[in-house]
Amino acid sequence: MSNTSTCQKKFQRREDQLREIEVLIISAQDLKNVKHVTKMKAYAVVYVEKDHVAKTHVDEHGGTNPTWNEVVKVKFHAKLAENDVLAALNVDIYAHGHVREKPVGSARVLLCDVLKRGDASEPVDNPIQCMTLQVWRSSGRPQGLLNLWVPPTGRFLMRRESLSFSVKEEAEEDMVEREVVLAHVGSVERRDE
Repeated sequence: MSNTSTCQKKFQRREDQLREIEVLIISAQDLKNVKHVTKMKAYAVVYVEKDHVAKTHVDEHGGTNPTWNEVVKVKFHAKLAENDVLAALNVDIYAHGHVREKPVGSARVLLCDVLKRGDASEPVDNPIQCMTLQVWRSSGRPQGLLNLWVPPTGRFLMRRESLSFSVKEEAEEDMVEREVVLAHVGSVERRDE
């Protein structure tokens, strides 16, 4: 009996493992103004499963055109992306309020359309692909656009120094050193005269 329960626990652990992806929520445009008295202060709630949500900061100044430029980390069950072709990354936009939060609209993109396999540290596997999604009101009407980026590997590229970048950087440092030496030599020669 203990073997059966051990196998069940291992299987359950694999099912319960969470995967975390990074999403860059850039901005939104032409959203519905749901705050008629005060300026709308929007934020985004990002999730695949409602149990694991991530939020952006509240944009205090953008109104109906908020800009967040914020990377959020979203967790979901690892097997979900493989087993459910309708699993989606959802972004709900709300207007911050003192009494209650008002829904502005929602956008979604299927995980199978954005997540691919590959190595997050390889530029070839992780190209920059910003996308613009239609924001839908709760009434079903389209109202506004959402700009975001989901790296195909689920992780942003780690900063790497390529050989050409290193050579260029060293050449610039050498040039600065030469200018300093020449300036110093020039000042010494003037004193000697």
